[in-house]
Amino acid sequence: YFIASRYLLPASLILLCLSIDIPAIKRLGSKAIIMFFAATAGIILGGPFALWIVSLISPDVLNDEIWRGLSTVAGSWIGGGANQAAMKEIYSASDQMFSAMIIVDVFVANLFMSILLFGIGYNKKLNKFFKADDSAIENLKSKMEKFQSGVTRIATFNDLVYMLGITFFFVGFAHLGADILGPLISDTLQEMTNRDAARLLQQFGSGFFWLVVLSTVFGVCLSFTKFREFEGVGASKMGSVFLYVLVATIGMKMDIMELIANWGVFKFLLSIGLIWIAVHALFLFVVAKIIKAPFFYVAVGSQANVGGAASAPIVAGAFSPSLAPVGVLLAVLGYAVGTFGAIICTLMMKSLAG
Repeated sequence: YFIASRYLLPASLILLCLSIDIPAIKRLGSKAIIMFFAATAGIILGGPFALWIVSLISPDVLNDEIWRGLSTVAGSWIGGGANQAAMKEIYSASDQMFSAMIIVDVFVANLFMSILLFGIGYNKKLNKFFKADDSAIENLKSKMEKFQSGVTRIATFNDLVYMLGITFFFVGFAHLGADILGPLISDTLQEMTNRDAARLLQQFGSGFFWLVVLSTVFGVCLSFTKFREFEGVGASKMGSVFLYVLVATIGMKMDIMELIANWGVFKFLLSIGLIWIAVHALFLFVVAKIIKAPFFYVAVGSQANVGGAASAPIVAGAFSPSLAPVGVLLAVLGYAVGTFGAIICTLMMKSLAG
């Protein structure tokens, strides 16, 4: 997982962003951003609601250890791993509870992603239900596919080596930048006299946060150069391969046997997680129905929160590989707002626990 998340993920972000069309993405309009924040609001409100529902059956869940642990799930589902780690530090979740929450996080998040991927097969029916006009998405898809077909050629060995060489050069450069920026900002935050503000900004001191951001920036910058033509020899396809390897390693982190062995505790934690994600889904569907947003925005807005940079491009790419960059850009927005949203959610859960 470490290799996949630290090297293949940044490489995939660069490869997927190579053919990005920024003006065309802007023309997608405000609905993409609205659905992203609707997904965020669903998670913020879903956490305390799920905790309250389960507490009616088992009042024992209203204790300090549970809400502290759930705060890390909120961080992960609004942002990503960096935000999750930040929430663990902010609210001092125990290592044992943190491990349990990671299993709940991975299990529920991947279950929901599989439902979204299944729903893509019914994309037209869902759009009809939402009364959504997806012409802007189809136009972007057609434009990107036209560009791809225009530059497509049979890849030679030199093409692949050149493409991967350039890609991993920038991955290395992103690591260099992350290794400088992460500790520099982290040290600056430690020196801040306002400790609450320092904790709030903690994810900006994460090297992984900057690794994702810099890789995305490099990919977008390369899309304005002749390197954009790497799409013709399979840049987005190679990026998708790297992403699916990452998804496999995420799934392999889930310890089903530990879940079974500690079923007495996990059944309540899983219940909270499942109710939580159901509220998130319901919130998305209601907002999508009101603003007539296409299912693409529902799925990608959700995964930009719940799955982050690992899952959002996969779900977007399942509609069409040319749409994967939309997922990347929204996922970066999720990293930026993750800790702030998670803190609001945690404060509400804390108030329930008294």
